[in-house]
Amino acid sequence: MLIGGMNHPGHDVVEEIEWMAEIGLDFIDLTLEPPRAAVWNVDAKTIRAALEDHGLGVVGHTAYYLPLASAFESLRRAAVDEIKRCIEVFGQIGVAWVNVHPDRSANIIERKLAIERNIRSLEELIVAGRDHNVGIMLENTPGHFNTASQMAELLGPLPELGLHLDVGHCNLLTEFNTAESILQVYGARLRHVHLHDNKGGNADLHLPLGTGTVDLAGALRVLKKASYDGTITLEVFTSDKHHVAYSRDVLRQAWEADGITETKPATSCACT
Repeated sequence: MLIGGMNHPGHDVVEEIEWMAEIGLDFIDLTLEPPRAAVWNVDAKTIRAALEDHGLGVVGHTAYYLPLASAFESLRRAAVDEIKRCIEVFGQIGVAWVNVHPDRSANIIERKLAIERNIRSLEELIVAGRDHNVGIMLENTPGHFNTASQMAELLGPLPELGLHLDVGHCNLLTEFNTAESILQVYGARLRHVHLHDNKGGNADLHLPLGTGTVDLAGALRVLKKASYDGTITLEVFTSDKHHVAYSRDVLRQAWEADGITETKPATSCACT
């Protein structure tokens, strides 16, 4: 198991790499989005060198708000092109897997249209990923793509697409945490995991581990049942880095509680 953190897009990427290395994280979950971490503001060679200097791995992350299923073709096209630019930079950095969030914007018309347009965009991104040796993985999102059956509408037609499981999202807008049911169907395609806490309902709070209602021990049992021993990002959004370090310790202690102490990437690991 490898533990990482996500950079703040408003901060310098190299400085974010430095503090993550200082607190002993294994990798950076690198999001390329404005203002300071946008593709037009970063240098792939500099980032790659910083990662090598600090011994950190890297997983790719893209902005959740890009309208990949917009009913306006010009907007859908622009969103796809933007992620393609991210994929190119990720390839230069040496990223193996990049996440994409399914878009719900067309749902105000009908779900069928949202699915069709998401699939069209994802097909294009998978091809772009091949060109740069980057795999594409789909993250579950609250409300519309957060159950096994909902994810199947996109993962089913696209067998090359990996699964990025956000355990915190699995706890939102649902009667029960959906992580286990998703992994029962798609565990073999799991490439990366996000962990953070919340209090259920519809508020995606991204709290430190143990401060909400997400069953961490239960989530880790589910991951181990799926034979997962790869990258886990502490997607804890806070101005105090001690909360990330605290969550790191909570995760390590919980992971080792049943005797699994070795930290190593699995064959499905998203990190390079």
